[in-house]
Amino acid sequence: MAPRTPPPGRPVGSVTRGTTNPNRLRRMDRWIADAHGAALRASADPVAVDLGYGAAPWTAVELLGRLRTVCPAAEVVGVEIEPARVAAAKPYERDGLSFTHGGFEVPLPAGRRPALIRAANVLRQYDEDEVAAVWARLCARLAPGGLLVEGTCDEIGRRHVWVALGPEGPRTVTFATRLGSLVTPSDLAERLPKALIHRNVPGEPVHAFLRDFDRAWAAAAPYASLSARQRWIRAVGALSGDWPLVGGVRR
Repeated sequence: MAPRTPPPGRPVGSVTRGTTNPNRLRRMDRWIADAHGAALRASADPVAVDLGYGAAPWTAVELLGRLRTVCPAAEVVGVEIEPARVAAAKPYERDGLSFTHGGFEVPLPAGRRPALIRAANVLRQYDEDEVAAVWARLCARLAPGGLLVEGTCDEIGRRHVWVALGPEGPRTVTFATRLGSLVTPSDLAERLPKALIHRNVPGEPVHAFLRDFDRAWAAAAPYASLSARQRWIRAVGALSGDWPLVGGVRR
């Protein structure tokens, strides 16, 4: 099933609930800055899109600040399908930050192509069989070397899971959490992106991964006396023998 197709000239997609809070996407932002900062600095046009930023523009404002710590020339364009939200965000525009009306077509002026598209908490309302077409549409808008980051978090950003994609398709899935709030790693299952959340059943890879993560977490219980972070590091290290993990202890 393809995304809902509007009449010509209308934005592609549907209005979301618009729920947003300051600092909600901090974990995703910091990961993007670390993982994609070098590519942004190398880009001739380091423009990022905050797609579906919601009823208030906080996430776009914060994304610009975090990207500029690794790429001072970075720009952010907030794209929203609800015109009233764009109008409400306009007073927050400044150098490097603007807001425009649009959807999955990602309208940027003068034929610009984004080096980054972030779509957080946007696809939750869509059917699972719509996700692949949305991913393909968004990846087709990326500049060479660009990145799409799509995922879901809770209302205050304590638990977050996202997928990073290039034009070739998904590259990684990241699990991020405030460790002090975690009972087991599978607690993060409720924040899986739409492409994965209905696949958390026996026989599917994501279910097997979370099962193994819970087992590794239980085995690492003695490290909890040092800190939840040390327990997490030990559990992730145990997973690396069976799962293709990327990154290191720092992240």
